[in-house]
Amino acid sequence: MPGGSSLSAESVRRIRLRRQQLRAPHAGGPADVVRNLLAVQSQEFAYARWTLAQRSSAGSPPVVTAADVEQAVADGTILRTHILRPTWHFVHRDDLGWLMGLSADRLHQGNKGMYRQTGIDEDAAAASGRILAAAVADGAHKTREELAAVLGQAGFPSKGLGFIYHLMHAEISRVLVSGSPVRSAGGALKQTYALFEERVPGFLTSPLAGEDREQALGQLALRYFSSRGPATVKDCAVWSGLTMKDVKRGVQVAQDISPGSLGALLLDGLEYYLAAEEVDTLASGDHPWTTADPALPRIDLIQCYDEYVMGYSQSRHFLGGTAPYFPEDNGPMHVVLLDGRLAGWWRHGFSGGVCELDVRMNRPATAEEQDALQAEADRYGRFLGMETKLV
Repeated sequence: MPGGSSLSAESVRRIRLRRQQLRAPHAGGPADVVRNLLAVQSQEFAYARWTLAQRSSAGSPPVVTAADVEQAVADGTILRTHILRPTWHFVHRDDLGWLMGLSADRLHQGNKGMYRQTGIDEDAAAASGRILAAAVADGAHKTREELAAVLGQAGFPSKGLGFIYHLMHAEISRVLVSGSPVRSAGGALKQTYALFEERVPGFLTSPLAGEDREQALGQLALRYFSSRGPATVKDCAVWSGLTMKDVKRGVQVAQDISPGSLGALLLDGLEYYLAAEEVDTLASGDHPWTTADPALPRIDLIQCYDEYVMGYSQSRHFLGGTAPYFPEDNGPMHVVLLDGRLAGWWRHGFSGGVCELDVRMNRPATAEEQDALQAEADRYGRFLGMETKLV
């Protein structure tokens, strides 16, 4: 096991960027990104599309567009639902069944106070679940507003927290999941809801237990540390909502599922897990991230909920940089990376058919950094299929 001196903060960043596919080798497409990362936080759908696209086959022009991501969500290859902490995530349809089986009881337990506050007891949840299931059955995907009307007509809350938690209860209970997005009259993309059993093949309605649960823990640990390592047990526990005991057990089971896939190393007295091939490369001393990268400087515009940020808690400090950790003066919320380090904030806006990028760096950019920022803005424009302008 290499010691702490073998791994610098810069090495951690470079490994994470590559394992998360923000650097080559990139994924073949949005579905492959989600399979690699297991779950991708997606509160803001418009920006979360970019999270998947910028990790996919980054060419010139990039292969993956916003429309490609939307199509993967529409056809159900990628699903968007409340899972893990809980919050909105993209998850591959092949993984959502077992991942929800691992998470559902804990999510309901965490929501228990809000269920009580909003009057959602076992009978009420069962009744609203049956109504919602019938409303979206046979591919009749419905928007939030349409489901509000359905519940309202049946005497259930059609707005406010009561409505929100009836919907969330149905998601966690594997009644509802995302359907094909639709566009409003104004052009905004809106999520719809579909019947879980029609979108997720071979799912189980009961919580995972015994050997099935052990295997799920192992699969989660294997996928998390392979894609986000170097990371700690606590990083994984906070990200997944599991206990540290569960994560430690998952690491043990992962070694049985895929022997030799995960390795470990010490840094600043903490144990970090990561893909074993990275540890082997470090041990050999033949790792390319110790040499200068001719492609630098490199600017990445990532969403504030990107897994490069949200995938860590205990070790998030490796993000580095000198920009304030939170945006100031009601500025943009999304994250500018300069060579993998926090360097500012950004957001998009649309006017006259042009995407305007409001980018605020922590200091004036050099000529080389400005060129890198323009290249990233152009890449974002190709993703959107429209002209982009830095403002």
